[in-house]
Amino acid sequence: MTAFAVLRDPTLRLIAWSMLLLGALNASVYPYQSLVGIERLGLSEPVFALILAMASAVSVSASVLLGILSDQRANRRRIALLTAASGAAGVGLMLIAPSPLTFLLCHGLLFPVATSLYGQLFALARLARAKDDGAARDAILATLRSALSLSFLAMLIFFTFAFGWGLDVMAVYLSATVAAVILATLLHLRWPHDGQTAWQDRPSGLNFRRAFAEIAEGRILIRLLLLGAIASAGNLYMILTALVFDASPSRDAGDAALYIGLVAGWEVPCMLLLPLLTRRFRRATLMAAGTVIYISHLALMPVLTETAWLWLLPLLAGLGGTAIITLPIAYYQDLLDGRPGAAGAMLALQRLAAELLAAAAFALGAMIGGGYALTAFMGAGIALLGALALLWIDRPRLGVS
Repeated sequence: MTAFAVLRDPTLRLIAWSMLLLGALNASVYPYQSLVGIERLGLSEPVFALILAMASAVSVSASVLLGILSDQRANRRRIALLTAASGAAGVGLMLIAPSPLTFLLCHGLLFPVATSLYGQLFALARLARAKDDGAARDAILATLRSALSLSFLAMLIFFTFAFGWGLDVMAVYLSATVAAVILATLLHLRWPHDGQTAWQDRPSGLNFRRAFAEIAEGRILIRLLLLGAIASAGNLYMILTALVFDASPSRDAGDAALYIGLVAGWEVPCMLLLPLLTRRFRRATLMAAGTVIYISHLALMPVLTETAWLWLLPLLAGLGGTAIITLPIAYYQDLLDGRPGAAGAMLALQRLAAELLAAAAFALGAMIGGGYALTAFMGAGIALLGALALLWIDRPRLGVS
């Protein structure tokens, strides 16, 4: 039902196609950037790490600044086209003239700026469906987000076979450039013109200082940190998976790739089925339940690596991950009602908080020396505490559904 609503609405249809292209673009770039940077271009590991740190800073800064700017001036089309063009330029440069300097420009600057488009697309969805109730918007956003997971998984499967057939790894920039150019063209042709939309999009009138002060309010900041704690379980999973499988005497890199692919594969149908629950339960309740299910997968993965039970865990990851990936989108939109651009930027801030907490759990686990199982349990504990605290803060209803 929700899928038909997306297909019937031209704006939602644009967002769905854009999500498909974003998924293909991300799947072309992110999984292979370390191989390209270190093995092909000869970057040292410290230099590569610095580029990743730069990319994270640029991504978060661009998302926040452009989100606030889009609310401030209501010039969303121009900003979307700018960010899409930035991504196309970055991967295009790597396709035409790969070099350490080009890698720095693409992965450290241009492509991270383009990642802010993710939040901008959900801001557009909020504006287009402003009259929908919370449950209806949750359903639509989950459907839109599933498009990104679907294309990401499809591209991973394609490259798994393509590399097996001898395709060179630099070919990822060909698929990335094609996806980025099509995305920029689609947005140029179909993104609604500023001031000519069927909905009202009034400039917020807030300068940057007041906009930042709004985001830094205690009620918003604490929820951001708690949602970051929940999301950190996903970041820790991505850190641990390859290491856990590599340390296993009976598993190899192929098993790790299959496991990650199954997790991504289960996310798609689970996202499409999520609307069955959003009308019956509050978001905080669903996110808490999703966290419990997801951390079960995280905690059990190092324990069950040598058993056949391991292959049931991706289902838990898909079920739990669906709630903690998709529901925060509308949660932030309601938290910052009337500021869809800033609400989209909150996703980038949440990602930063999640990355820091996951890195802290991993570092602490390494210091204690309890192995990957202890690290996984520590990460699960952080996520669980975040979910329980959020559930307590949002009792029974404090302006956030």
